[in-house]
Order: sequence, then structure tokens, then C-alpha cells
Amino acid sequence: MIKSVSLNKFNNPDYTISGERRAKVELKSLKTLWFNTGTLCNIECKNCYIKSSPTNDDLVYIKVAEVQKFINEVSKLSLPVREIGLTGGEPFMNPDITKIIELCLCKGFNVLVLSNAMAPMMRKKIKSDLIKLNDQYGDQIVIRVSLDHWDCVKHDAERGLGTFEKTIEGMRWLNKHNIKMAVAGRSEFSDNKQTARMAYNELFRLHNFKIDAFNPSETVLFPELEENAEVPEITESCWNILNKSPNDLMCSNSRMVVKRKGACLPSVVACTLLPYDLEFDLGTELKNSLKDVALNHVHCSKFCVLGGASCSA
Repeated sequence: MIKSVSLNKFNNPDYTISGERRAKVELKSLKTLWFNTGTLCNIECKNCYIKSSPTNDDLVYIKVAEVQKFINEVSKLSLPVREIGLTGGEPFMNPDITKIIELCLCKGFNVLVLSNAMAPMMRKKIKSDLIKLNDQYGDQIVIRVSLDHWDCVKHDAERGLGTFEKTIEGMRWLNKHNIKMAVAGRSEFSDNKQTARMAYNELFRLHNFKIDAFNPSETVLFPELEENAEVPEITESCWNILNKSPNDLMCSNSRMVVKRKGACLPSVVACTLLPYDLEFDLGTELKNSLKDVALNHVHCSKFCVLGGASCSA
């Protein structure tokens, strides 16, 4: 069915600018539950999709009791969640972070923490807690370190002078204590992903990091996120045209919990990339979030469908 609906892209959840039915994604199986631990960060990157900084607390620190509520709901609903993802901001700035990690680990979940591996992670108490948790739970915990580029100059151009060496220092510490690591880089820096992986491989070899540069789950190369990117909308017919499956997208298997400043309760949102857009807010309980998601945002097209990326392990 073709319908005339709008002069602007990503304006209608049901129809594209051309009047074709917009693609929607069914939640097939909730495998990953993300928690945004807060948008405060020790650094401010030039192109942070979530606008994290030392002053942005639009998403406030989530508390361990609030995480517990959702963990309890996972059990009550018998949801097949296998992985808990913790993102920010910088998660290690959240005062409850190691309590949150421990809670998720003791319930049997794998835990993926996204971090810049800088000063917040390197505090004495955090390091002590991480060593204890790793000793007890081993491979259940992975720290995915943001390393935008294998070259220090290009990395620092995005994240600030000296950040590359501080991140490498944090990675050396994680490596020394056999805490499992992964890396998140950015594909915009290289047209050839194989070349990028070879360069990361050389960096990992130089420092004896136990990270496979050629395994996409251990070295993730994310496409750039641009709100004003000129990309096509995804229609129902695009799946066959692009030879893609909606089951490969994050919103088919994950949700994220956020705590907005001033809100009484945390909310569940459709994915990690859209924490602020209320169109993608699915309520305050997991049971109400188990619904289809319309691909009505530029990130849905550029990052997920065309970019083929996923934040989950």
C-alpha cells in the first residue's frame, strides 16, 4: 500500500516519506537487557551519540535497587535474557556500579561493561572489586573498551589529548589481572575493515592483549552515528532488497533501561541508541516493552540496517 503522509523522512511510525509501509521489528526473544548507568562521563568526545560529558546528567545514575526490580521481572516473566549490558556515560562513575555488576553475575547473567578504561575504572576500590568479581565469576564478565582508533593521534583527536595512553594503561591493568576484554572502534576511520583489523591486531600483539582483532564480537567496528545523515528509510520491501533479516537487529533481541533526570521511575526504551526520543519509550516495566518497534529514526537505518551493527556481544 502506498500512502502520501509527510514531506519529511522519519516522521511517521507507519509510513515512509514515499508512502510505503515502514519496516517494523518484532521482539523475537529478549536476550540482552541493557542498563544505562548514567550519562556523566570523565571525558567529552567530539561525536558522542548520547552526548555524555562531565556535566550531562540528563540520564541520572541508576541504582542497584532499580536494577534489581528489572532482574526480578526477568525471572517473573521467564524471559530468556542471557546478557546484561552496562553502558553510559562512563559506567565506572556510577557509585553503585560494582554492586550492580555483582548482582547480575550472581544471578547467572553474562555481564558486558562498556568503558573507556580510564581514571574512573582505575580507582583503588573499583580495581579491588573487579579483581574479586573476576576471581569469582571469570568469563562471565567482559569489559569492552572504547578505542576509537589504533593510532594515538586519531584517537586523541576524538577523545582528547592523552586519552589513548590512559586507555592503554587501563587495558594493561585489565590484561595483567586476566579480566576479559573486548574493544569497540569506529569504522569511519578506514574504508577497509580488514586493514583496520590488521592494525588493531598489531596493537594487541604489541601489548600482549588477549583480544582477537578478527573476531567481530571481540573487536567491534561501529559505523558513525549522525542525526543528520542522508540515508534511506527502511520499508517492508527492503528486507528482500537488502537481503537482510529483521531478526538481526538489536530491537529484535534487546531492550535498555534508562533513568531520566526528574523521572520517578526508570523507563524501558527500544534500544541503546535512542535513550532520549520518547517515541521509543516503552514504559516502566519490561512486560509492556515486548512489542514491535518501528524503524522510524536515522540510526535505525544507518547504524542497524545498513551498518549491520549491534551493541550486544
